[in-house]
Amino acid sequence: MKVIWPRKLQAGDKFAIISPASIIKEEYVTGAVETLDEYGFGTYVMPHALGNSGSYSGTRQERLEDFTSACMNTDVRSIMCSRGGYGAVHLLDALDKLPLEDDPKWLIGFSDISALHALMAKHDIVSIHASMAKGMSRGTGNALNNMLIEMLSGKRIGMDGDTSPFNRTGSGSGPLRGGNLAVLDGLVGTPFNDIVPGCILVIEDIAEPVYKIERMLYRLKLTGVLDRLSGLIVGAFTEYNPDSNHTSMEAMISEVLGDVSYPVAFGAPIGHIDDNTPWFHNAPATLTVTSTGWTLTYTD
Repeated sequence: MKVIWPRKLQAGDKFAIISPASIIKEEYVTGAVETLDEYGFGTYVMPHALGNSGSYSGTRQERLEDFTSACMNTDVRSIMCSRGGYGAVHLLDALDKLPLEDDPKWLIGFSDISALHALMAKHDIVSIHASMAKGMSRGTGNALNNMLIEMLSGKRIGMDGDTSPFNRTGSGSGPLRGGNLAVLDGLVGTPFNDIVPGCILVIEDIAEPVYKIERMLYRLKLTGVLDRLSGLIVGAFTEYNPDSNHTSMEAMISEVLGDVSYPVAFGAPIGHIDDNTPWFHNAPATLTVTSTGWTLTYTD
C-alpha cells in the first residue's frame, strides 16, 4: 500500500482554520489560534470560518472557497477544521476535482469531518482524525494537543487499550480507515466510500439509537464488507440509551460481528469524548489484540 504523507511540520509553518460545516463559537477559534502561536505556528483564519448561513458557517460556495484557498495556498501546511456538524458532504464533489496530492496538507478533524478524511484517502493522502478548535483552545498544557503536534511533526504515535470481554484476539494489517459511523454509512456506494475490504476500520458515534447503529452494521454485513476487514476498533458511542433488545451498544456490536476471524478492540479512546486520541487516517497499520489488551502501530 503506497500512501502520501504530508511533510512534517516545522516551526513557523502555517495552519488554516476552516469551518466546512456548522457554525463555530468565536472563542474556540481564537483560543486555537493562541495555542498554535504558542507552539510556534502561524495561522490563517479563513474568511468564512466564523460566518453564519443558517446552521452552516457559510453558503456551500463560501465554505468551498475557504477550503479551496487553503488547499491551493503553498504557505499552508495544515488545515484544521474548526468543528464538525452536518455539511462537509456538500463539498466532496468539487474538492475531488482539486489536485490535492500535488501539495498535500495535513487535514485535522473528526465527526462530520470523516467525509473529508474519506476524500483525502481517495487521493491516497494520510490525514489526522483528532479534536479540532475547541480541543486546541485548551492550550499547550493539554496532553492530546501535544500528541497531535508531535504526530504532525513526524512521530508515528500509535495507541493501546485494555482488555474487554467483547475483544477478539489476533493480529491484522491494512489501511486505517473510518471515523463517525453515520457519516461513513452515508458514503457507502459513492466514490468516497471509506470502508473497503482489508482495512482496519475505526467506528464511533454520538446520539444514535442502538437500532440505527445496528442497521448500519447490517448494511456492511449484508454487502460482505464487514466480514472482509483486517481489524475493527470500536471507539466511544455516546449520548444513547440501552433499548429492550440490547444492554449496551458494545453488546449489540459484538452480536452483529458473530464469529469474525479478525482482531476486534473495544473501548478505544476515540470519538465525542474529552480524551479523543489522534490517529492517522489512511495510514498502513497493524492491530494486535491479546488476552491482556490491544495495540495499534503504524507500519509505514
